[in-house]
Amino acid sequence: MKAEFNKELIKKYDRPGPRYTSYPPATEFNERFGAEEYIKRLIKSNERKTPLSLYFHIPFCEQRCLYCGCNVIISHRKGIEEPYLERVYKEMDLVSQYIDKDRKVIQLHWGGGTPNYLSPEQIKKFFGEIEKRFPIDENAEISIELDPRYLTDEQIKAIKEVGFNRVSMGIQDLNPKVQQAVNRVQPYELIKEKMEKLREAGFESINVDLIYGLPYQTKESFEETVEKVIELNPDRIATYSFAYIPQIKPHQQLLPKEALPSAEEKLRILEMVIERFQSAGYVYIGMDHFAKPHDELAVAQRKGELWRNFQGYTTKKGVELLGFGATSIGMLYDSYFQNWKTLRDYNKTVDEGRIPVFRGYVLNEDDFIRREVIMDIMCNLGVEFGKIEKMFSINFKEYFERELEELREMEEDGLIKIEEDRIRILPVGRLLIRNVAMVFDAHLRKKKEVSFSKTI
Repeated sequence: MKAEFNKELIKKYDRPGPRYTSYPPATEFNERFGAEEYIKRLIKSNERKTPLSLYFHIPFCEQRCLYCGCNVIISHRKGIEEPYLERVYKEMDLVSQYIDKDRKVIQLHWGGGTPNYLSPEQIKKFFGEIEKRFPIDENAEISIELDPRYLTDEQIKAIKEVGFNRVSMGIQDLNPKVQQAVNRVQPYELIKEKMEKLREAGFESINVDLIYGLPYQTKESFEETVEKVIELNPDRIATYSFAYIPQIKPHQQLLPKEALPSAEEKLRILEMVIERFQSAGYVYIGMDHFAKPHDELAVAQRKGELWRNFQGYTTKKGVELLGFGATSIGMLYDSYFQNWKTLRDYNKTVDEGRIPVFRGYVLNEDDFIRREVIMDIMCNLGVEFGKIEKMFSINFKEYFERELEELREMEEDGLIKIEEDRIRILPVGRLLIRNVAMVFDAHLRKKKEVSFSKTI
């Protein structure tokens, strides 16, 4: 089902809301739930025998991209990463002692920052330290984020050798003027060369990231980037909307504010992006993501088996996520936990021999029910009443009587179809699935103010 673009409805429903990489969102985390609760939940998780997903945050970058909203540390001076890596190894020791050794890792991801800030030798040692503490399944999905500007042939060889089978590369925009404005200069020829070398190395999947809404972008200029990306033929494409938040990320003040595209122009860009990628044969998965029809994300969505976690869309529903490193988030079946955000707090806590979790959230019964509904809407384009009733022993129409009534306006606008036994997202509603999901968000209903990005 292809998405349809309706400018008037997008304007009507475009308001702040969660991205639902979890439900409840991370805005509900609180410091009542720290390391002791995490340990208790880790031990309890062994009873479920669920497989594991591991996330490792590598916060270092050679230089700052001015659009960046991530938690990063800028340094040209190599060597500062070594003490950090040693602490991550120690954190793995602190956590892995509570995890049964027969629970296999079926998903592993290095994010950042810039994971290829590490040398080939560090990459090999880091991966080896993970393998010492966690059994990695031979068919595991093992992915890494890469900055093409600093990616060497030796690093490509190292990440393939240790077992990475998926890579994600940040392109953002191929226009030289835009690249200069955001302090990320990387010519198309460089990107093409790195893509070819990654393909030659035999990675199963290559993803590229784009951003629209950057200074000097227009529909016409970004269409040139989109056409070149289609030529590069990646397996997946993520096209994110730029969030201009200089009050939170002061370095964004260095961007030429007067050169940012208007809201109207951003809509023109978005419409073009969706039309061009769909015309080129990519499936619009939802939110920011496109994938080839044979990609496992597209296959899982067709089967109604797609899910979301803090790494975005995933086919690994039911997997419990352990996060390592500063800012990382863990996602157990019944709870979420986050590490200290600053290196200072993270380092101090690990040095004291304590797990560096500083906040979390434990789900209640209503959260479990609403999470299932919201994730089905976000990932599988609808929700079947019978499935939810069977899982939680409720009557869907009675439990969600208020929500079903509130959805009538969206049905009249053609976003959804409320049938006898399910809710279906229609083509016009594909771009507004966050708005549909928000109707079922009990936490959002209680908030007087919201601090989320806009849904479009």
